[in-house]
Amino acid sequence: MKLYRKIILLAALLMASLSLALSGGSATAAGPESGKAIYVKRCAWCHGEDGAGDGPASEYLNPPPRDFTEVSYKYKSTPSEEMVPTDEDLLKVIRGRDFGNGEGHGAGWTASMPGFGDIVSDDDARKLIEYIKYISDITDEEVPASISLEGRIPSSEESIRTGKELFLAKDRCTECHGKLGRGDGRKRLKDDLGYRTWPRNLTKGFSFRGGNKPEDIYTRVTVGIPGTQMPSFADPASKRRLTEEERWHVANYVASLNKPYKKPGDFTAIHAIYLDGPLPGGPLDEGWSRAPYTSLHLFPQIIMETRLFTPSLDTLSVKAVYNEDALMILLEWDDRTLSDPDDKVSREIAGGAHYPDALAVEFPMANPSTGKSSTPPFFGEGDLEHQVNIWYWRGTEGVTEESGGGEVKLYNAAGITKRKERKPEMAGVTARGVYKDGTWRVVMKRPLRTDNPDTVIQFDATTTLPVAFALWDGSNLERGSKHVLTSWHKISFKQNSGYGRLIWPAVAGGFIIILELVWLRSGTDDRKTNDPLHKKP
Repeated sequence: MKLYRKIILLAALLMASLSLALSGGSATAAGPESGKAIYVKRCAWCHGEDGAGDGPASEYLNPPPRDFTEVSYKYKSTPSEEMVPTDEDLLKVIRGRDFGNGEGHGAGWTASMPGFGDIVSDDDARKLIEYIKYISDITDEEVPASISLEGRIPSSEESIRTGKELFLAKDRCTECHGKLGRGDGRKRLKDDLGYRTWPRNLTKGFSFRGGNKPEDIYTRVTVGIPGTQMPSFADPASKRRLTEEERWHVANYVASLNKPYKKPGDFTAIHAIYLDGPLPGGPLDEGWSRAPYTSLHLFPQIIMETRLFTPSLDTLSVKAVYNEDALMILLEWDDRTLSDPDDKVSREIAGGAHYPDALAVEFPMANPSTGKSSTPPFFGEGDLEHQVNIWYWRGTEGVTEESGGGEVKLYNAAGITKRKERKPEMAGVTARGVYKDGTWRVVMKRPLRTDNPDTVIQFDATTTLPVAFALWDGSNLERGSKHVLTSWHKISFKQNSGYGRLIWPAVAGGFIIILELVWLRSGTDDRKTNDPLHKKP
């Protein structure tokens, strides 16, 4: 039996040796073709069979998939005048970049390039890189060295201050990214292939496609993004050229713009904070600082006609407060353009006639057949058996930073084509929105209980409240079913965020403790008196 096993083992070793000999001694030595099967399985659906960016899914993706035959790689670390990226550049995009918290994305928050780190090994990724270089016809090209990061300047208050001055000077960065970095520069952008692009919102570090660390940002400022309007600020021929030291200062400043609260997390319950007395007076009221943000993912509506495949809005941040009488919700989202039909620049950015920006807040109604609350229905305006109540707000002409405004409507819906308008006064719904520096802040308010329980949902602060949201970016030509939305989330009513309701329970509790101590002391004295060991002689 032992001899039999030795023969089997020897045969296996001989087969392995023969296999290695035929393949040249290693898996990667088989040449670019070793990565073709991986490419066909993972990449061809978007990038196309021959790598021309024309896969069957390409027309539904924004940004469009990379055309490898053009040899134009956006996120590389080699100098701007060099076309070829390093293998490490490609590996970071395929496997997913590290965003400083163990989280990786292929090319940031894009529909077309997720990170494959959890399903493609390093070995397979390197085989894939060889195949991509093969179809790009750069296999024999000499790979230049990455730009040097040795001159890095650590982030400091002084560096950030200098970086801000450089960022704002000569309209160098604000032309596209806006004064606060929210991507609200008043300019319509297209890439070299004619596709519509939007400036990066620098306050959302999680969405950076080339990484959000200072060294990643320095690389992007130095190299630029080939094929787009993002130039190299190391280019000697540019009037806006920055020295190496200046580029580090700008990188430190841009990194400081990140607002972590804007990133959606794993826990998406909206915590409504109880306030004694009046609720905040408007979208910019300081009273909102007492409530926490909850940020949510926004997804394009692709279930029903007309579908949206090129969204411009990606997240929504929500706050909620309430008192004995009413619930108030603050909705904040970054929108690169105020979609004002009367504004010439807005029309140019939109590429023609466009529509007002809008939002909807949706609550499930009670089941009409039972009169009781049921499982939340389809979040896309409900269905015939499960209706929803919708608060709809639309930005209109005259919305200013100072006064705010907008139009509010109320609907009951049993599906996207089964919508019935109600008067907002029936439920006491009010809304006011303010657009400032690339951000909408809209406040919506309604009494907890109304006189029309048959037409609107009643709020119960002792339980959670299902809620869903939808947004329309008019400058992205969104209206009707063409919009972004969330799934169902919940508003949880947190009891009294202040100390008012705690005072009297604390006083009562303290009084009870004092009585118990007195009683215990009295009982102890009685026991001592009756105990012979404690009797006085």
